[in-house]
Amino acid sequence: MMSDTGPDQKPHYLGHRQRLRRRFLDGGPDALPDYELVELLLTLAVPRGDVKPLAKRLLERFKSLPGLLNASPQALTEVDGVGEAAATALKVVQAAAQRLARQEVLHRPILSSWDKLLDYCHISMAHRGVEQFHLLFLDRKNVLIADEAQQTGTVDQTPVYPREVVKRALELNATALILVHNHPSGDPKPSRADIEMTCQVRDAAKAVGIVLHDHLVIGRAGHASFKALGLL
Repeated sequence: MMSDTGPDQKPHYLGHRQRLRRRFLDGGPDALPDYELVELLLTLAVPRGDVKPLAKRLLERFKSLPGLLNASPQALTEVDGVGEAAATALKVVQAAAQRLARQEVLHRPILSSWDKLLDYCHISMAHRGVEQFHLLFLDRKNVLIADEAQQTGTVDQTPVYPREVVKRALELNATALILVHNHPSGDPKPSRADIEMTCQVRDAAKAVGIVLHDHLVIGRAGHASFKALGLL
């Protein structure tokens, strides 16, 4: 059987990779559908071969581009064709997106940057497979001075201890708080346990002069605000 490539011929995928890069550079990210964006990313980590089928398999396995980027390295490498280099490339993109969104809100007045805060929370938490609870600490001008992950729990529960929340706020000289956690189910509707815990944190914080501005529950389909729902 004759080879598709002679001594003066290049593998077909090389020309495709070059065209893909040129389309991206000329037209920007919106010029490429999700699978081609993933494909282009994989070409940086996989030096040889056609990675288009792999890009499509990854998006099918993880349902969406955000779902893919938020997958754990272990889950990524379980997909046939994904090695350490490809998994690292995907996780670097996720880390860069999170840091960019974080810089848009850190050390800025949160109440006047609410949409950017929601974007940051969604990028960071909406597609996590387990619950994670974040504490956003604000100073007297409502500037975000720290964002800390207090607890990581199971697929449907995260233990939160009001005394520890208040203790950390006092250590940081914070005068206000915003609570944020995700619902891996995708539905951001607060549970009864969420409501009870929020009331406990609010009362503990109020006792030492710290204001609880809101509690945000992040889901893949959107978010719920305790304040907007009249729960605070």
